[in-house]
Amino acid sequence: MVKKSLHNPVFFDEIINRIHNLQQHSKPRWGKMNVCQMMRHCNHVLQVPLRKIELPEINRLFTAIGIITKWEIQVFNNGIPRNMPTFQKLIINFECDFEEEKESLLRTLEEYHVCFKNENLPDHHVLFGKMQSKDWGFLEYKHLHHHLKQFSV
Repeated sequence: MVKKSLHNPVFFDEIINRIHNLQQHSKPRWGKMNVCQMMRHCNHVLQVPLRKIELPEINRLFTAIGIITKWEIQVFNNGIPRNMPTFQKLIINFECDFEEEKESLLRTLEEYHVCFKNENLPDHHVLFGKMQSKDWGFLEYKHLHHHLKQFSV
């Protein structure tokens, strides 16, 4: 069973190519976001390990659920469930510009790649608890894959 990661150049390039295949009028297979909002959301999620967006602390029950979810996704190589709740800071419910968001997401992916190469990823996530570099690469890939699949790319 292959565990894809943003830290593997093959899978990093796969994600880049899939983002390039997004179209301004791509329709979601599920969820409320349009394609532009989805790209901004993914950009915001990538900004968490870059320390540009700080998520609020959550109660211990949600942290426990997050740690179990991280473990389950890693052990079973599961996808992210559809319509899963997210942090308020990561919800994008306003209009944005498609080309700007695509360029911004691609730039943030490059920043993420540099951060990984410099071994500067955080060792903790508010929801998922203790994190190693391999956890970031795996979970960020899974998140991007989830949303790109949402828009059929």
